[in-house]
Amino acid sequence: MRIQQTFFISCFLFFISVATVSNAQPAVKKINLVLENQRLAWNEGNLKAYMQGYWHSDSLVFIGKNGPKYGWENTLNNYLKSYPNRSAMGVLDFGNLKVELITSKCAFVSGSWKLTRTNDVLSGYFTLIFKRIKGKWVIVSDHSS
Repeated sequence: MRIQQTFFISCFLFFISVATVSNAQPAVKKINLVLENQRLAWNEGNLKAYMQGYWHSDSLVFIGKNGPKYGWENTLNNYLKSYPNRSAMGVLDFGNLKVELITSKCAFVSGSWKLTRTNDVLSGYFTLIFKRIKGKWVIVSDHSS
């Protein structure tokens, strides 16, 4: 009887883990698509399209070298100030992307970024918190260095 219980519990845990992974895959794909759309928008010089990956809210937080800044508009304005033209924007690439679903509506993403410009190359790392809000995955917190 003990072997049957152990077998049943093992099977149950296996099916739960398979169900969790299969439920996570669509979310991970959608989050990766948000990041890819951001990369493409950046490389087209379209900051407003790039910003569509962020939560359009005053509660959005962007944490950079100067500390936290709040709000979608503030984040856009900071990008416009730091990257005033296509040349300053360069070509954006992401690397080492890792998406971990925390819940069905929240994910943690980490990775690296690289901007290749005519005269220099900038690079760093980021951690993002994504939330599914009104059916759409958006960045609610961005910590980039």
